[in-house]
Amino acid sequence: MMNVANRIHLNQTNSTNTYLKELLMSGVELPELTLVDADSQPKGRGQAGNSWESQDGENLTFSWLCHPSFVSADNQFILSQVVALAVQSTLSEFVDDVTIKWPNDIYWKDKKICGILIECTLAGSSVKDCIMGVGVNVNQKKFYSDAPNPVSLAQIVGLTFNREVVLEKLTDKFNYYYDMLKSGKSSDLVAEYKNNLYRKTGFYDYCEPDGVPFSAEYVDVLKSGHLVLKDDKGVIREYELKQVRFII
Repeated sequence: MMNVANRIHLNQTNSTNTYLKELLMSGVELPELTLVDADSQPKGRGQAGNSWESQDGENLTFSWLCHPSFVSADNQFILSQVVALAVQSTLSEFVDDVTIKWPNDIYWKDKKICGILIECTLAGSSVKDCIMGVGVNVNQKKFYSDAPNPVSLAQIVGLTFNREVVLEKLTDKFNYYYDMLKSGKSSDLVAEYKNNLYRKTGFYDYCEPDGVPFSAEYVDVLKSGHLVLKDDKGVIREYELKQVRFII
């Protein structure tokens, strides 16, 4: 049985994140670890306004809601790390070579298998609500959008997966890492996140918006969520989301 306080299953919704936000805005009180999942999500959202392609009934599109008031506003990126680790470790049970592409995309080799969208509401200096939207490519065989490198579990393994089983495993892993955070083991959590990063070692090509490509190696991900790279001239570069692009 799925270990959630409250589950709302929908046949269709434009966005599970938006659905949860509208419930909260209307004054509905939702318990810690409320799960909203949908068989069809025609207007799924990704980072920075990107869309998320998912064929009806083929993949997993869902959102977790938690109320992490113990997390300070300046440390909210750790919630993104919790979700990324939950997905990365779950998918690693099915296939090898699953990593976290900064900040929280999940990759199999050089292909994207999952996207994550984190939306937090603050109350003073703490996080009040956190909605964690997840889209996992499970059984979809063909992709038609202009996304450059999607892949699904079914394409990798050649099998059809029980989506409910995968969702239950994802939820168990989320509980595990969220409990780790609540119990004060954030340093272990951050270390595991960094250990599972895509392109963790070696020099690779990157590009700034409208800039020329450059070669750099990973240095660190800061508490703020900023990515730190060192280019092949030894210059340290620090980036926020969308300030740098991985060339794949």
